[in-house]
Amino acid sequence: MFKRTLLAALAVPALLSTPAHAGPHGDDLARCLVESTSTDDRVALVRWMFTAVAAHPAVASIASVTEAEREAANKATGEQFVRLLTESCLDKARAALRYEGPAALQQGFQVLGQVAAGELFTHPNVAQAMAGLQKHTDASKLELLRQQ
Repeated sequence: MFKRTLLAALAVPALLSTPAHAGPHGDDLARCLVESTSTDDRVALVRWMFTAVAAHPAVASIASVTEAEREAANKATGEQFVRLLTESCLDKARAALRYEGPAALQQGFQVLGQVAAGELFTHPNVAQAMAGLQKHTDASKLELLRQQ
């Protein structure tokens, strides 16, 4: 039961939702999670998020993720979560859970997810692809935002 509750608290909402207001123990945990992951770890986390989102019917037709790829991402991320909580950040995770509850764990992984996604979006290929949006926006209409 604890494992299921913990996994529910750490899943995608923790990585993508708006920031929770954690206390000092949650902040310490978030810092530890970020500092205890490598660039490769954070890429693996983003890959897991992508494989999960690719299952949504709205994007499934443009995102090709096999069940084997999804399972590999689930495995890697599950192992990463366990390593972070039981080895790298054990004391900070215990304190966060004890004094601030499961929401502090969720907030910690949310911060890690935001850092990982931020790194992804700063890659030159991603920035270039996102810049393509500019040719489909009407700057003169957006000027209405400046008018009072």
